[in-house]
Amino acid sequence: KRVVYATSEKFTNEFITSIQQGKIDEFRARYRRIDLLLIDDIQFIADKERTQEEFFHTFNAIHEDGKQIVLSSDRPPKAILTLEERLRSRFEWGLIADLTAPDLETRIAILRAKAEVGAVPITSDVIEFVARKVVSNIRELEGALNRIVAYASMGAMPISIELAQAVLSNVLYNPKKRQVTPERIAKAVSDYYGVQMDLLKGQKRDKAIVTPRQVAMFLMREETDVSLLRIGAELGGRDHSTVLHACDKITRESAVNDELRREIAAVRELIYAD
Repeated sequence: KRVVYATSEKFTNEFITSIQQGKIDEFRARYRRIDLLLIDDIQFIADKERTQEEFFHTFNAIHEDGKQIVLSSDRPPKAILTLEERLRSRFEWGLIADLTAPDLETRIAILRAKAEVGAVPITSDVIEFVARKVVSNIRELEGALNRIVAYASMGAMPISIELAQAVLSNVLYNPKKRQVTPERIAKAVSDYYGVQMDLLKGQKRDKAIVTPRQVAMFLMREETDVSLLRIGAELGGRDHSTVLHACDKITRESAVNDELRREIAAVRELIYAD
């Protein structure tokens, strides 16, 4: 069987790239001439008019061929407020299943599998500690493991329960945790880098301003569920592609730049500080 899995973000990015490169036919062949299409976090296409248009036709093409589509979302179709009605009705054609949070054994198994794939040197007691503390969903579970690994790598430290506790205390299960908003992230970035808010949201391209601005975009995408359009609006009315470029750039650079990883970690601490 021909199976394609993608996040809604990947679908959107590949769609945009295919238009820019004149390869829309290749894109459509990849997503339509298949037996099963799985799209994760479909709610994120809700404010993307052209992506919704493309996915509408993709959905119809697959459905008319008698093939299968599986979509995941953090809410039912009727609760995705800016989703086009024609998509909402199609999403409701099939079976809608409410997936509950994974139990402890499943969470441990997921963490163990992720650690094995990434060759992460982590002990069973640390895996169980994380699994007991992060109970909401798989995305947060994976995010917690990634954060612990990043901190251990930055500090050249072994992964221990003490480290895991320190890394996760303010982020995932602190009862005093505040609701994270783009505004809160922008303020944390402004405070950490010493860049005035009007400059952060302005048009200046100095490196001393551009990097904090891109870090703000990256963290808004990582720490909130707001759309790329909203992130761009929060930071001076920038468009979708600018935000995507910034996020991709910070992702790539933080993978090889220890100093940048430390800066991002420090900003996160400010975001979640009481």
